[in-house]
Amino acid sequence: MQDPVVEISDLEFSWQTSKPPILKIAGFSLAAREKLFIKGPSGSCKSTLLSLIAGINLPDAGSIQVLQQSLSDMSGSNRDRFRVDHMGVIFQQFNLLPYLSVLDNILLPCQFSKSRLKKAERNGNSAAEAKRLLNHLDIDDDLLQRRVSDLSVGQQQRVAAARALIGYPELVIADEPTSSLDADRRQN
Repeated sequence: MQDPVVEISDLEFSWQTSKPPILKIAGFSLAAREKLFIKGPSGSCKSTLLSLIAGINLPDAGSIQVLQQSLSDMSGSNRDRFRVDHMGVIFQQFNLLPYLSVLDNILLPCQFSKSRLKKAERNGNSAAEAKRLLNHLDIDDDLLQRRVSDLSVGQQQRVAAARALIGYPELVIADEPTSSLDADRRQN
């Protein structure tokens, strides 16, 4: 049996330390290749849970292990390094750099992670891999050099998805990854 990709135990989190926890999870694990869809109303801590799993925030109590690594035991810079090496994250607000081109935004993880760059170059170069991802997400090659701020919101969301997927990360965390897509693209 494989080790879980994500393992949570006795997790508690509050945005204000003087307040009771807004999120409590006794135990949870996610296996390799397993998919999880989290559904709930606005304000039910879905994004908070994803930020904890990504190591952007840390729990007040309990533990989160990702790929058998305790995020709480890492410094902030080590969590950042771990995240870029092993996780693809699609943020709810996309977090694209508006002054960079579509291609440069997609390749950002490869700029910060040698392991993601190496994986992206398996079948050629990283730019070719970025083009492959974009074509799969139905974005034309002629947009590669365009600034992301010139794209529609739906196109920007697909660029954010390509950036999360470049370099084959072991874990992809997606916070409302289809919220800005039309109905046909949501189904694909």
